[in-house]
Amino acid sequence: MNCLIVDDNIIDLSILKKMTSLEPSLKVVGECYDAVEAYRQIQLSDIDILFLDIEMPDMSGIDLVKSLGEKRPMVIFTTSTVDYAAAAFDLNVVDFLIKPISPARFLQAVEKARRMLLTKNLAFVDKEDEFVFIRDSNVVRRVKISDILYMEARGDYVRINMADHTYSIHSSLKSVEEKLSKNTFLRVHRSFIINVGKIDTIEGGTLIVHRNMVPVSDAYRAALYKRMQIL
Repeated sequence: MNCLIVDDNIIDLSILKKMTSLEPSLKVVGECYDAVEAYRQIQLSDIDILFLDIEMPDMSGIDLVKSLGEKRPMVIFTTSTVDYAAAAFDLNVVDFLIKPISPARFLQAVEKARRMLLTKNLAFVDKEDEFVFIRDSNVVRRVKISDILYMEARGDYVRINMADHTYSIHSSLKSVEEKLSKNTFLRVHRSFIINVGKIDTIEGGTLIVHRNMVPVSDAYRAALYKRMQIL
């Protein structure tokens, strides 16, 4: 995991860099003393984890995160005060570490980031339109696409429903949708994606998929009917 350390205090930065040696999977690819310099490096590099101080001159760590857009890596804030905790977690960061940071607490945050990265990278790999790979706890499982009935958004998770089993992965439904074959799957509701080949019947605003009821919202009904060639 490529990481970038950003802190305007050279001692805090050195301590954090030393802690990264405790986790073999971490590779420090850069050190920055201000957020502006960090912004430039993030645009030019492939960063997985950003260890980021909040209180810095010119641009704060929070402002940096807000400015990153699609280039944003996973963020672990490192700060001397809890005053920014609410604002930080509103940005959906991985963790919020209070200085002085203990090695145990540091490793806990890194492990959390590692699991999120694995979920992100392995949640769906759909190259041959035959299988997907999903992370179930610490096990990566291969699942036949033809066995998937539908998927449902549940907060920060997506529930994958099959005839005889259900899996949950940490992801957004939008992210899952982008990785699926549009020849097989179709969104029918803001919270549901269905395997079109598994539809049994349509009754009003409801699909019956292997005895499960899935709602169809007005916004997606026309696309569903067109896909199924319903007149």
